[in-house]
Amino acid sequence: MEPLIQTWSLSKLYGMVLGVNDLTLELPHGVRGLLGPNGAGKSTFLKLVTGQLRPTEGKILVLGECPWNNSELFRQVGFCPEYDGFYMNLTALEFVSVLARMHGCDRPTARRQATEALDRVGAAEFMNRRISTYSKGMRQRTKLAQALVHDPQFVVLDEPLSGLDPIGRHDVMQLIKSLEREGKSVLVSSHVLHEVQAVTEDFLLIYGGRVLASGNVHEIRALMNEYPHQITIRCDDPQRLAYRLLRDLPISGIELERDQGVLSIRTADPLAFYGGLPELVVELGVHVQELISEDDDLEAVFKYLVGA
Repeated sequence: MEPLIQTWSLSKLYGMVLGVNDLTLELPHGVRGLLGPNGAGKSTFLKLVTGQLRPTEGKILVLGECPWNNSELFRQVGFCPEYDGFYMNLTALEFVSVLARMHGCDRPTARRQATEALDRVGAAEFMNRRISTYSKGMRQRTKLAQALVHDPQFVVLDEPLSGLDPIGRHDVMQLIKSLEREGKSVLVSSHVLHEVQAVTEDFLLIYGGRVLASGNVHEIRALMNEYPHQITIRCDDPQRLAYRLLRDLPISGIELERDQGVLSIRTADPLAFYGGLPELVVELGVHVQELISEDDDLEAVFKYLVGA
C-alpha cells in the first residue's frame, strides 16, 4: 500500500514569505494530528495536500499521486476548510447535494447521500434552513458534511473544532474516531492540542513552516533528554519521602512544599523513577494522594520543541 502522504524538499513561498519550508516526510495511513500555533504553516500544508496550491519547490504525493489538478484523486479525498465558502441563499441540504453531484452522483443519489452526511454530523434538524441564518457551529457541521458526502478514503480537517460549543467539539471527536473504525485516514489540523490528543496519539508538530517532530507524543518526549521530566507528588509525609528519593532513585532535583504536602521532582530517567517509586512508598508507609506529570502532555512537548 502506498503511504498516505510523501513529500520531498517541499516548499511553498508567498512572495518572500515561506509558508512551508523544505519538508521531507512520509506519513502512514491512519488518524494523525497536524499541530502548531496560528501561522505555523498548517493550512498551507493542507492546501498542498488537497491540490489547492502548487509547490514552489519539491514534490508531494497523496495516496501515491500528485494532488495538483488531479480530479480522480479528489474523489478519494474529503476536505473541510478552516474558512467558510458557502452559497448563503442555499440550504445545507441543497449545498451538500450540489457538491455530491460534482463528485459524480446523480440527483437522487446526491440528495440521499447529502441527507445521510448531514444527519451524521448532527445537522439534520436545520438542514432545510438557509445557510445565511446559521450560527458558526451550524456552518461548521455543514462543512464537515460536505467533506464526507462522497465517502472519501482520506479526510482532511482544517481546524474542525473552531466555533463549536463543548457538545459540538465532543461530536467532532467522536466522528473522527468513527472514521478511524471504518478504516479511513484522517489528518486533522488544530491549535487546540489537548483536544486532538484525545483523538489520536500520532502527531506532526509544525512551526515556522518546518516539521519539529513526528510520531507518538510519548516517543517524542522520551527522545528529549536535555529536558528533565517534571513530576509532582502530593503525600502525607513529603519530607521523609524526599530524603529516600534523593538517596535511592535517579532524580536531578527536588523541591519540597511541606505545608502543602507536595514534592516537585525532576528526573532524566522517568522509567526508572516510576519503576522504583511504588516499592519505596510501600516500604515507608507513605500515603500518596496525587501523582502528576504534565510532561507527556502534547502542550508541554510542543513548548520544549519550540524553545529548542
